[in-house]
Amino acid sequence: QVQLVESGGGLVQAGGSLRLSCTASQDTNRGYAMAWFRQAPGKEREFVAAISWNAAATHYADSVKGRFTISRDNAKKWIPLQMTNLKPEDTAIYYCAASAAHPPPTSPKWYSYWGQGTLVTVSQ
Repeated sequence: QVQLVESGGGLVQAGGSLRLSCTASQDTNRGYAMAWFRQAPGKEREFVAAISWNAAATHYADSVKGRFTISRDNAKKWIPLQMTNLKPEDTAIYYCAASAAHPPPTSPKWYSYWGQGTLVTVSQ
């Protein structure tokens, strides 16, 4: 069974920073593009950031470009998302996902494996 586990969410003031972590099982990390999505209450799940299997390519949603950074350490099976200058509109449940498609897709339909999510709340 493929598993992804997120952690690092919490409550932060606007302008603050958080680092989310995604830990992947052995089967998902090699050869898979990894991504972060988020879903705010009453809204559809949206793409945040993605990284190719070898970390050679990254892609960001316009709303987070310049503020969020995705990376990966395949040896540690770890895909962090560093978030800075957080805004109230970043409040959502953040999900880690894995896809066998290349280049890393931005649509959630191409991602086969998902974590349970971690909640990020940004206050004014």
